Amino acid sequence: MKSLSFALLLAGLLVANAVNAQTTTRLRGTITEIEGNVMSVKSRDGKDVKVQVPDNVSVAVAKAIRFEDIKQGDYVGATTIAAPDGTLTAVEVHYLPPTVPEGHGPWDLQPGSMMTNANVSSIVAAADKRELTLQYKDGSKKMNVPQNIPIVRAVPGSRTDLRAGEYVFAAVQAAPDGTLTAPRIQVSKDGVRPPQ
Repeated sequence: MKSLSFALLLAGLLVANAVNAQTTTRLRGTITEIEGNVMSVKSRDGKDVKVQVPDNVSVAVAKAIRFEDIKQGDYVGATTIAAPDGTLTAVEVHYLPPTVPEGHGPWDLQPGSMMTNANVSSIVAAADKRELTLQYKDGSKKMNVPQNIPIVRAVPGSRTDLRAGEYVFAAVQAAPDGTLTAPRIQVSKDGVRPPQ
């Protein structure tokens, strides 16, 4: 009985280690082919990547919204670049589900970019100026929001939205053998791309 218990414990630890051994990385690129449960993507750095798409994949499509649609209290993410004087300028703004952790930290959209996930605490909308202030647990960030940046909301989609030529953003899980799996995928639709 003790040996059986030990074997079960060992098996549990091995499974836990296998799960923990997976790493998550962000994938951005254009779908080149969908064949069964395998999605081929030309990544933004030019690599050809194959990603496993599980049957229960969660798909969201990007939908453009206006700055005027943003309301106080909305939960958003904003990628920003800091000027030498510390002033932040948004590169993109997108709505977030409540499960995404709030905060401010480095982001890999472009060199030097930061991501702020937070609730909108104030909005300035004038002819010559658009600003958002985002409030999170440990602080707040004020940012300029240029007229030409993408502002999007992810809306529910389906596997049929995953088509060659569409642009995707996904946090993919990399297994120790190199296999990539995407449990959630954001995809472009009608020319609107996931901006983050």
